[in-house]
Amino acid sequence: MNLLLVALLAAPAPPVSKDLRKKQSAVAAVEARRADLVSIADQIWGFAETALRETRSAALLADYAEKQGFRVERGVAAMPTAFVASFGEGRPVIAVLGEYDALPGLSQKAVPERAALRPGAPGHGCGHNLFGAASLGAAIAVKELIATGALPGTVRFYGTPAEEAVGGKAYMTRAGLFKDVDVALAWHPEDKTRADTEGGQAIVDMMVEFHGRAAHAAFDPWNGRSALDAAELFTHGVNMMREHVKPTVRMHYVIPDGGDVPNVVPDHAKVWIWARDFERTSVDDLLARLRKVAEGAAMMAGVEGRLTVQGGDYEILVNQAGARLLDANLRWLGPIAYTPEEDAFARALQKAAGVEPTGMDGAISPLEGQEKEGGSTDVGDVSWNVPTLHVSVTTAPRSVPWHAWPVVAAGGMSIGHKGMMMAAKTLAATMVDLFDDPAARAAVRAEFESKTRGSVYKPYIPDGPPPLPKAE
Repeated sequence: MNLLLVALLAAPAPPVSKDLRKKQSAVAAVEARRADLVSIADQIWGFAETALRETRSAALLADYAEKQGFRVERGVAAMPTAFVASFGEGRPVIAVLGEYDALPGLSQKAVPERAALRPGAPGHGCGHNLFGAASLGAAIAVKELIATGALPGTVRFYGTPAEEAVGGKAYMTRAGLFKDVDVALAWHPEDKTRADTEGGQAIVDMMVEFHGRAAHAAFDPWNGRSALDAAELFTHGVNMMREHVKPTVRMHYVIPDGGDVPNVVPDHAKVWIWARDFERTSVDDLLARLRKVAEGAAMMAGVEGRLTVQGGDYEILVNQAGARLLDANLRWLGPIAYTPEEDAFARALQKAAGVEPTGMDGAISPLEGQEKEGGSTDVGDVSWNVPTLHVSVTTAPRSVPWHAWPVVAAGGMSIGHKGMMMAAKTLAATMVDLFDDPAARAAVRAEFESKTRGSVYKPYIPDGPPPLPKAE
């Protein structure tokens, strides 16, 4: 653990809400909407819409926000499924982020064995059906306090699409939608509950394309120049790099195009590759090296090559002052309790996944000693523009594979619902702290400004509008 982290964790927690009744009121408001939030989460679970196709999911959340008195601006940042819901006037402006996109091919019933709801269809293997509903529930609870005059300022809910693909938040950030926000909050479904003090991985998403010359693979292959040869040389170069990068680096690829038939020398090929590390500066270095590998592969195969950056995310800039606020509220709310039936469901999922069947763990993990974990999110882009507080909440049993059917199953039943409600209450209580105490906001802001001093935000997303899918 570095000295800065030790100092930040040892520092006294920032002042919290002066009137505990406000936080109690916010938590009660979340609980009063339990049935609505569960219904919304379950409907989005059933819709299971993938990136930038979340038409029904986004409409469900936006319509509900509108019915609760929010002003809703739809189709922001040139994305039909992105929206911003606001309530109140003036400062401070406290925002909470929500997601609702699913993953391809993970359709699953809410049962503890592999059983597709619709074979081949998408499923919520990262719990985003819970993410959007919980965050909106927290925003509504705070809205009620603003409406009565108990809190000043503006609360906003950001409906952010396509986290699993193009990174909708990066486009929303570039469009200036966060420029007047004082603090943003986000959460994510997990197999543990904690205020996060590690920030995930930065990532760059690249497509490497090669164009050669076709020929008959048996009659006159010497007249051809194989784009597939170049693709294989590129992936070989990537694999040779693995010995000479930091142990924290992750590079993973697929070959979506390797030609059409074996008896034609392929004149086209593509490699889709992602590169990650825990710091963006390392990812920038990887990108520069991979460009050279692509150029070299094209030269060796005698073809044309091009590397195109399709997108990417920054790592989350952790705010320790904010993490202490979140942690205090998690401990105030207490651990999540599970029924024997939920614990049995969890054990069955764990057995099916081939991991130790320990059941559910609703304890609050400590701030200290958190390990760095793989995975990336476009919340990172927001965090380098606005002070951002992030919390993880248990919605699936420990050690089951993520982006996989066990998480879909848990997210469609009461285990997921309990995590969603815990997240909504934690976010609501922490937002009350931020609205109610200028010193708490100042501590969060001061840390953010210190950590971003001298940095210039340049998103990985390409120029132009988001790559909207073609109409089906």
